[in-house]
Amino acid sequence: MKGLVLSGGKGSRLRPLTYTRAKQLVPVANKPVLFYGIEALAAAGVRDIGIVVGDTRNEIRAAVGDGSQWDVTVTYIEQDAPSGLAHAVLISEPFLGDEPFVMYLGDNLLKKGITPFVEEFKRAKPAAQILLTRVPDPQMFGVAELADGKVLRLVEKPKEPKSDLALVGVYMFGPEIFESVKQITPSARNELEITEAIQHLIDRGCVVRPHLVDGWWKDTGKLDDMLEANRLILETFDRRVDGTVDAESRVEGKVVVEPGAQIVGSVVRGPVIIGANARVEQAYVGPFTSIMNDVEIRGSEIEHSIVLEGSVLSELSNRVIDSLIGRNVRIYRQPDKPSAYRFMLGDNSEVGIRW
Repeated sequence: MKGLVLSGGKGSRLRPLTYTRAKQLVPVANKPVLFYGIEALAAAGVRDIGIVVGDTRNEIRAAVGDGSQWDVTVTYIEQDAPSGLAHAVLISEPFLGDEPFVMYLGDNLLKKGITPFVEEFKRAKPAAQILLTRVPDPQMFGVAELADGKVLRLVEKPKEPKSDLALVGVYMFGPEIFESVKQITPSARNELEITEAIQHLIDRGCVVRPHLVDGWWKDTGKLDDMLEANRLILETFDRRVDGTVDAESRVEGKVVVEPGAQIVGSVVRGPVIIGANARVEQAYVGPFTSIMNDVEIRGSEIEHSIVLEGSVLSELSNRVIDSLIGRNVRIYRQPDKPSAYRFMLGDNSEVGIRW
């Protein structure tokens, strides 16, 4: 069984960060989102993985390489433009051949992985198996209508949803899917929709199995969802302190301090991860915060946030919360105190704040 990971999207909902970084490489708990998907496929026994890439192909290649770090083989499949999930399947047919495959959206996270779903698919051998979860806003997703445990209909982002069962970004297909993706036409947004391809399978009389996901699922395409995914993953960590913590500091709860990191005169309250060679000095790092490598937090407070490599937060008079801060960003205090801070900053930014 092969794997197909989709990593060609532009990440418009995470701009300006994604002007300079592939959205699938934005880290959650100090690990690129894309890596979680590759790990899930490898854990399910999938060893031959195709990655569909677009404008950020060079960055994805540099990060993932040949896949040997996960004991998998990676093939890169170039997509000229993001023309829909079914289009990604269509252009991947030469790689996939007539083998069944798992399609995994590169910015999705599943708490419990996909191993039981893959095993079920191998046993039952349907034309397709879709994963579903209940959501409060089904109009934002592809939605499935079920009857007696069977899939009757799929609709992409319906204005008036007939169920609250959203398609999770993991699909399993047999070779029957290729005929269907070749038969459908572009939607109103000029994309080949995977929901229409699966509906075509249903209309052909092929078996499409639904499976409700047990545990959380996150699409990390938006800031709030990325911060929530960061929180959920940090909660699974065990405490580990490989860096240095001085006698004046307190490190409480599930905290990971990577080698070379320094905690000086500070309070770190987990769940938190502090990356290699980061420095936290006379500062407070609160729960659900991920600090990447070579970051400096000095004389400042931060919680429920993600800070990427090489950034500096210095002498801020208000606590930073609910923020995603890119690489090599500098945020520092100037005269005239503001009342609060909330940031979503791209790489190489610089922000001066008055006090």
